[in-house]
Amino acid sequence: MAASIDRDRLSLALADERDVFASRHPNSYENSLRAQQHLVTGVPMPWMTRWPGGFPVFFEEAHGAHFVDIDGNEFIDFCLGDTGAMTGHGLSQVAEALAVRARRGITTMLPSTDAVVIGDELTERFGLAKWQFAMTATDANRFVLRFARQLTGRSKIAVMDWCYHGTVDETLVIMDEKGNTISRPGAIGPQVDPALTTRVVPFNDADALDKVLAHGDVACLLMEPALTNIGIVLPQPRYLEKVREITRRHGVLLIIDETHTICAGPGGCTKAWNLEPDFFVIGKPIGGGMPAAIYGMTDEVADKLEPYLRSDGVDVSGVGGTLTGNALALAAVRATLSSTLRQEDFDHMIPLATQWTEGVRSGYERHGLAWNVQQLGCRAEYWFCPPPVNGAQAAAAIDGELDAFMHLFALNRGILLTPFHNMALLSPFHTEKDVDTHTEVFAEAVNVLMSA
Repeated sequence: MAASIDRDRLSLALADERDVFASRHPNSYENSLRAQQHLVTGVPMPWMTRWPGGFPVFFEEAHGAHFVDIDGNEFIDFCLGDTGAMTGHGLSQVAEALAVRARRGITTMLPSTDAVVIGDELTERFGLAKWQFAMTATDANRFVLRFARQLTGRSKIAVMDWCYHGTVDETLVIMDEKGNTISRPGAIGPQVDPALTTRVVPFNDADALDKVLAHGDVACLLMEPALTNIGIVLPQPRYLEKVREITRRHGVLLIIDETHTICAGPGGCTKAWNLEPDFFVIGKPIGGGMPAAIYGMTDEVADKLEPYLRSDGVDVSGVGGTLTGNALALAAVRATLSSTLRQEDFDHMIPLATQWTEGVRSGYERHGLAWNVQQLGCRAEYWFCPPPVNGAQAAAAIDGELDAFMHLFALNRGILLTPFHNMALLSPFHTEKDVDTHTEVFAEAVNVLMSA
């Protein structure tokens, strides 16, 4: 029989860690009180409150794989802005490109030559023929969904149960116990009943996908090749091949969102696993920390779409935005993609993620715990249960109190993990020493919980 955690011991240990946290962050606490006077929830974005400890840590500066908070505490950063800083913090080449571009003009509603260079690089990396720009992956997904409905004449989209594709209304959904589409818990103010816009299918269930698409009203399937925002859920053998066959058979456009799964390699899972999407979306890391995103498409799709995008009404088509494709963002993307997220970077990062994975596994196996750890390229995550095969299983396995303890224990010892997950992302700047430190701290945390 597998060992289990003593919940009373866990509660006491979490209380102790909260006391330690408060003692180490007096300046962050003071600033959090001041911020509550004029900032809703006391932070620039509400999700910044979702850290254990009672108040957020305010950071001072970040470089490479480390950052320092306003109390002078230094941290190894395995969160990396939830992928936004996957390239590492404070890249000099991006900072220099931004400074030069800012002095020469940021936005004119005209293209810069960086766009041409970036287009060549994107096709080389990801394989799709034509590209456009957005400010965020949310925007890119929203635009592509609009295109899919226009090209197919169908009103609905399909997504994976417990997916996440930014703040796109149609994707903030889950399946209920009867298979109906309902709003995801926490989704505020849906514009319409989400069943009117979206059909939901479980990840790793090709038969369910076939059945849903047989209705004939779905324009596109928007999916990650591996779930990441409900935790890492890997595709089962041949599942993605079946997805492509099923979508083609039903005339459904396939959209692959690689905003997180770029961790698989320079071309994401699309290149690494020979996927063949009709549309491709990625945001976050491609700008080295600057807001930027892109979406790509096949020649066939572009040929059908271009007449709409060349029409006089394109400026009110619901696609774009005045600052989209601005010269500053393009300079950041060019500087980033020309100098990092290359094969040599992944040759450094992926082995470190493997080392992190093996360290975690050794930490829980020595106590006989039925936990597990999953790795996807240079990203890894541990669970307090057997490996989930779909989003609903992953959501059901969340243990909020245990998550909070593991995160806060690590934070109090100089390690930041990705919030909402027990996830680490490795950058070109992480070292074996950084990973060894996490292995030691993880083992210490488990020892605290399991010691009599």
